[in-house]
Amino acid sequence: MSELLASRLCDELTKLVLIDPHTHINPHSPASKTLADIMGYHYYTELAHSAGMPKSYIEEPGLDPRTKVGRLVESLSNLDNTIQVSWLVELCRKFFGFNDDRITPANWESLYDTSAAKMAEPDWEDQCLRQSGIERVFLTNDFDDPLEGFDTHKYIPCLRTDDLVFHLGKPEVRARLAKATGIDFVGGTTLRRAIGKLFEHFSAKGVRACAISLPPSFAPVAVTVNEADAALKLLLKGESLSPEDATTVSRFVFWTLTEYCVEYKLPFDLMIGVNRRVYPEGVFQGQDLFDQRVSLIQYQTLFNAFPQVKFPISVLAQISNQELVSYSWIFPNVYTNAHWWYSNIPAYIEIDTKARLQAVPRNKQVGYYSDMYKLEFAWPKFSMYRQCLSRVLAQDFVIARRWSEEQALSFGRQVLRGNVETIFGV
Repeated sequence: MSELLASRLCDELTKLVLIDPHTHINPHSPASKTLADIMGYHYYTELAHSAGMPKSYIEEPGLDPRTKVGRLVESLSNLDNTIQVSWLVELCRKFFGFNDDRITPANWESLYDTSAAKMAEPDWEDQCLRQSGIERVFLTNDFDDPLEGFDTHKYIPCLRTDDLVFHLGKPEVRARLAKATGIDFVGGTTLRRAIGKLFEHFSAKGVRACAISLPPSFAPVAVTVNEADAALKLLLKGESLSPEDATTVSRFVFWTLTEYCVEYKLPFDLMIGVNRRVYPEGVFQGQDLFDQRVSLIQYQTLFNAFPQVKFPISVLAQISNQELVSYSWIFPNVYTNAHWWYSNIPAYIEIDTKARLQAVPRNKQVGYYSDMYKLEFAWPKFSMYRQCLSRVLAQDFVIARRWSEEQALSFGRQVLRGNVETIFGV
């Protein structure tokens, strides 16, 4: 009974047209042009490398798309158990008429040709969005993005701030900031003014969120202009900063960003717990891992200082979910935000979803985002989440708590779309 019930719920939720609240889509080239754009997604290259394929074989300079796909297909026999490869097969069936249950050395070339012809159609981007049931997509925009040449109603700007917070010591980052704002900052006051110019620009282009990924060691606290000036003076001289001075700069910039989120009424998406370059010999984007030593207690000062800012939070480790649930349970300004990266497999999604749906106010949950780099991935990723969500709604609400199916569907629709609209104001 529960399987049939979950299937009915999933069928109904699939009819809902969605807004994807976090992606890495390039709005100037949102859809793939060849199968290499799809199989070049870091999930496949890092898994192929993990399974034994040399990095040089995957990332050889000048490698043409067809050859790259042929090489990656060689690894799929070791990866067909993974959910990531199931996404690949599912999207090939959805978009390219692929009928086999596996992509193999015997069938990949015909799939490559068929998919290339489909992706060459002039309306391919619109086909992807329509068939995936997606009408609007949040972007991840560099702080100096001019935000021109694309429809900002369909592709919604999001101000990504990692470089400002953690890499301001690099001359090239400061040069980008000066070019984007017309301000060569000389201290905390002028740096604050430059950051304000970025918010002004993004606001004029319809920005709906500020965002950052944060290492396990970071703990935001207020830093005064005078405290920041001493560290910034050393930075502008080109001197190497001590860890303490680097932390002072990062905290000052982060706190300033949050203050501008108050002024511009923007949510601040926090993606917490990533350690960069844990495996430096890994493939591109296959070097970063989570660290279970992170705790949201490091953010208590922030949450208490800015009650008017909404903080949609993603945690990288599934084991951090209980803490996120408890903070969202207590703090009015803390929201659960999807299932990020290493937690984005059904085994973790289902457990996390159960906890969130049972304990967090229903208006404070963003069910899912795709985190995709190309539009073709919206369909299989959201499909995976809908199946997990439907199973939880069926078992824990309709069967266990005797909700009607319509009550469960209403909850599912709110988590999938309604809360994206109210939290981000779209």
